[in-house]
Amino acid sequence: QVQLAESGGGLVQAGGSLRLSCVASGRTFGIAAMGWFRQAPGQEREFVAAINWGGGNTYYADSVTGRFAISRDNAKNTVYLQMNSLNPEDTAVYYCTTSTWKLGGRSPRDYNYWGQGTQVTVSS
Repeated sequence: QVQLAESGGGLVQAGGSLRLSCVASGRTFGIAAMGWFRQAPGQEREFVAAINWGGGNTYYADSVTGRFAISRDNAKNTVYLQMNSLNPEDTAVYYCTTSTWKLGGRSPRDYNYWGQGTQVTVSS
């Protein structure tokens, strides 16, 4: 089992920035990749970004490319999501997730452990 704990969400004005953090604990030696998804009310959970735990390759949704950056600190078992130039369409609950078998996955089915989520609200 892997446990994930997100932090860093909040309320920010359009054009502002936030950094989300996610700490993994438990059987972390099995992690292949970590990622971030988001879900707005009434919408499906959508892929935001992912990073391979070993090689560090990164993957982004088109909607956040150039604005968001995912990074990791293997020693701290932590993944970060730096979010810049935020707009109201980025408002959602952001979920940290990890996969023990898939690299570069963009579907929720590619991941097997999930955090509780952290709310990000961007005001216009």
